[in-house]
Amino acid sequence: MIDKTLAITCDHLRKYYGRGETRVAALRDITLDVYAGELLMLVGPSGCGKTTLISILAGILDRDEGVCSVLGQDFKAMSNAQKTVFRGKNIGFVFQSFNLLPALSAAENVAVPLLLQGTSTKIAIDRARAVLEKVELGHRWQSLPSQLSGGQQQRVAIARALVHNPKIIVCDEPTSALDNVTGQKVMQLLKDTAMAEGRTLIIVTHDSRIFRYADRIAQLDDGQVIKVTNDYHDISH
Repeated sequence: MIDKTLAITCDHLRKYYGRGETRVAALRDITLDVYAGELLMLVGPSGCGKTTLISILAGILDRDEGVCSVLGQDFKAMSNAQKTVFRGKNIGFVFQSFNLLPALSAAENVAVPLLLQGTSTKIAIDRARAVLEKVELGHRWQSLPSQLSGGQQQRVAIARALVHNPKIIVCDEPTSALDNVTGQKVMQLLKDTAMAEGRTLIIVTHDSRIFRYADRIAQLDDGQVIKVTNDYHDISH
């Protein structure tokens, strides 16, 4: 449920790549608010700036112009070490390619964010197993990624994004490699599990089959937000 508490606010955000005559504007003038407890989708053609935008929101890329506040903080005012700590505490990622470590079990992969924060191995694995239960993979906690299907690997990736109880979860094309049935299950899982306790979920997607799960959809084109709507039928695709 959206409570209209701002989680993220962007005002006239701009990002450029290259210099001089080769400079390209990846983000031209992004003004966008994201609320606590909201599932916001970012849609639009390839190259329109979606991945650049979520990278700035997550503190991975620096903006060049404009204002961006994430949970009341400004990444530009932080050192690299402070950014790492802030992300580790507040932001979870679900990558398009899963980014699971092949030599680690499902539980060990899920535990990585906790281990990076200094949590003891036993406590981290126990928490990881508990989150794997939530995504219906408790029985596969010892399996390597190579022993899991694509859909199961995606659920491990979701569990890893949830294990440290972040306030914001960012997903890059979470259903692109999945069939329709599995994709719908993943979205329902994200909607039910990731958004508990007022968490904010931002999803970059080309998959119109999952638009209906969004509270709002921001349509980007050529580095700009051209439309924000709460009616997924209102999005051209």
